[in-house]
Parts: sequence; structure tokens; C-alpha cells
Amino acid sequence: MLIAATLKQLVQDDRGQDLVEYALLTAAFGVIGVGTWPLIADSIGLVYQQLDTDTQDIWEVPPPAVVP
Repeated sequence: MLIAATLKQLVQDDRGQDLVEYALLTAAFGVIGVGTWPLIADSIGLVYQQLDTDTQDIWEVPPPAVVP
């Protein structure tokens, strides 16, 4: 009887429900983030490399100075 009463009390008691829901939501975001990072990491690297190349190509070497 004591076990049944304890289980009934645990099922009916909802103090901390919000905390558990937020913890599950945070865990889900973490798992999704860890799972998608390898997929987007290469894309981020390629975009950064292209941006770096484009900005390096903007600069033009000035012509040499003519000394009289």
C-alpha cells in the first residue's frame, strides 16, 4: 500500500513540471545543435574563405615609383 500511495502522490504532484520541461527543451536544442554543427561547419568555412579571397583581391599593388 505504501508504494501505491507514493506512486499516486508522484503522479498527481506537478511541482517542478516547468523545470523538467525546460530541461528537456534545452537538451533537445543541444542535441539538435551538436547534430547539425558538422553539416554547417564546412559551409561556414567555405563562405569565410571566399570572403577572405574576395577582400584580398580588392587590393591592387601600386605601380613602382619612378625615380628621376
